[in-house]
Amino acid sequence: MGAGSGAAARRMKESDMANLTLVYGMRLLPADEVVSVGEAPVALKNGNEAHVTMHVLEGSREQIETQLRLSIEAFFDFYPEI
Repeated sequence: MGAGSGAAARRMKESDMANLTLVYGMRLLPADEVVSVGEAPVALKNGNEAHVTMHVLEGSREQIETQLRLSIEAFFDFYPEI
């Protein structure tokens, strides 16, 4: 197989996949002000409701950025088919 065959296979796999939507939100607040965090509801076209689990990251800007990158990578590890 040629050197470009891996990229072609990825493009073919991507074109076979459903279009996805990643739902997320972010807000920076003083760490000592946050008392609790709940789920965020998402209304679906079929009338159902989904819930987004909220996550809290604390630390310096650099620590939060590092934790966020790791969380995103771990999230996509749950869905190896995408």
